[in-house]
Amino acid sequence: MPRRRCLVLHRFSATHLAEIEAKLDVIYVPDTSQQAEAIATHGNDIDIVLTIGARGLTADEMDAMPRLAFICALGAGYERLDVDAARARGIALANGAGANDACVADHAMGLLLAVTRQIPRLDQRVREGGWREGLPPPASIYGKRLGIIGLGTIGRQIARRAAGFDLAIGYHNRRQLPDVDHTYFDSATALAQWADMLIVATPGGADTRHIVNADVLQALGPRGYLVNIARGSVVDTAAMAQALRDGAIAGAGLDVYESEPDAPADLIGLHNVVLTPHVAGASPEAIAATVASFLDNAERQAAGQPLRTPI
Repeated sequence: MPRRRCLVLHRFSATHLAEIEAKLDVIYVPDTSQQAEAIATHGNDIDIVLTIGARGLTADEMDAMPRLAFICALGAGYERLDVDAARARGIALANGAGANDACVADHAMGLLLAVTRQIPRLDQRVREGGWREGLPPPASIYGKRLGIIGLGTIGRQIARRAAGFDLAIGYHNRRQLPDVDHTYFDSATALAQWADMLIVATPGGADTRHIVNADVLQALGPRGYLVNIARGSVVDTAAMAQALRDGAIAGAGLDVYESEPDAPADLIGLHNVVLTPHVAGASPEAIAATVASFLDNAERQAAGQPLRTPI
């Protein structure tokens, strides 16, 4: 049986790319500027597309690949993947749910501690020869209230870590979950009103765009902290920047941005925000698990077996 051809729309290390190449013929297109040309050149030969949620795949791109039978989005998100178009074509769909959940949850707690304890700012102070005199004491998170927007697999991992800090946990989902004991709130605003700290872990897409808006930030209040490890689209950047400048919230820890891959210009000069470059889901262990999940799904699809993580 001839090896299937896979269009890879994400940047990998040489080691992980070699793992994929051992199983599939790869057309490697890590740069979005080359995507259209690659599809135009190789579209008739492509059987599989490996993409990410932020890059996705459009209906027109799928139409240019008549042999396409399987699309996989790395990570849990697939907000820019035209799911309806794929299903209309009978194309199998999977994501990487579960492969990097623990890593994302670790990063969420790291951002929360970094911004509340002012760790980057204090690090800079020491490197500049200063000491603690004249600085307000950084906030503690122990025993406070943590609100989680999106209590899915990542949100639950965050909740388990938060329990170690004796945090009371509340959450907002589209509907209340029957199998958790955490306090449910029927709106993001109500959750923010209750919480001292808010972590956003909801999927991206039109349904959750700007779910954290000026009203939610106002409800969170001047002693409240926001962490976003979900998608940049879920937070209204302009409203958040204004809230940070005005002291309407105490601080924010962000791994994702509406402007990415460009840096969020309105936030760069603010001392009460900690920024990382969309790496919450990246660790050696998480990347290895993500690649393994994709290859397993690809083998299952070829064999006509149920996918491990279907969309």
